[in-house]
Amino acid sequence: MTTPVQNLKELGNACVKEQKYEEAMFHYTHAITLDPRNYSLYSNRSFVFLKMQQYHFAMEDALMTIQLKPDWTKGYFRKAEVESRTFRFSEALQSYNKALSLQPNEPGILKAINRASGMLMKDRRADQQIPWLGAGVGIILGVIVVIADYVFTNKPTLTHPLLMALLTISIAMLGFCIAKGFRYFVKCQRKSLLEPPIDLYPESNKDEFENVEADKESEKERHPKYSKALARQRFKKGKSPLSIPLTEFSPDLDKILYEERSYIRPVYFLSTLYCISKTRIRIVSNVAASLCITLM
Repeated sequence: MTTPVQNLKELGNACVKEQKYEEAMFHYTHAITLDPRNYSLYSNRSFVFLKMQQYHFAMEDALMTIQLKPDWTKGYFRKAEVESRTFRFSEALQSYNKALSLQPNEPGILKAINRASGMLMKDRRADQQIPWLGAGVGIILGVIVVIADYVFTNKPTLTHPLLMALLTISIAMLGFCIAKGFRYFVKCQRKSLLEPPIDLYPESNKDEFENVEADKESEKERHPKYSKALARQRFKKGKSPLSIPLTEFSPDLDKILYEERSYIRPVYFLSTLYCISKTRIRIVSNVAASLCITLM
């Protein structure tokens, strides 16, 4: 009888065969949530992340595989594959050798070691040759400049052989520095391949959002409310009720107006307020033909 974890693993394996790596990643992740100690699931997901070029997550799963099963060959092999893809050939060779020590004479591991060794030698050769290649290009450009100055100008600027040599050497040194800087830039780009992706919503932003919400709640608590007595006092003084925010009237304001028999003021208030916002109030008439307002 198959378990849900086995079913999800089989679904992920089927998606890998069909090269549906994103879908396989979801199946493996679901299975890991059900069985977090299953090292083979981390190994499979590491392979999927590698195919998706998500090297940081692939390395994390490879390290988790090694942590859960230190004597398993495939964990070190997954780690070596990620290191090889990110141009860390020295580290990859160490991981391959560790895997080979656990499973000697494995053809796949031996083939991977040979491939990583060749790439390491090629990379070191490039570090040595490319700067001198830039210097060679600089020498050619310097010679072209000297010849052009001698042929295409009526009065050549570079008349002394020492000046010609200095110009050529200067351009050659410039080419060497540019090529050296290019290799340094490539190395820095390779180092960033294993860096975690940018977190668009870090925990600090969550804390700031919670603080803003707390400030809003405290501001609401501190905001004064207009009571019935305050409304009565303002109307006795003849102050316009429009100075009070519409959303903060006392619910008994209509009763106050009726008790005070202040009908002229309510009529003026209603006509003005009705022009301001038709959705905030409604007009109610009673049997005594007096006017009052009721806040919505």
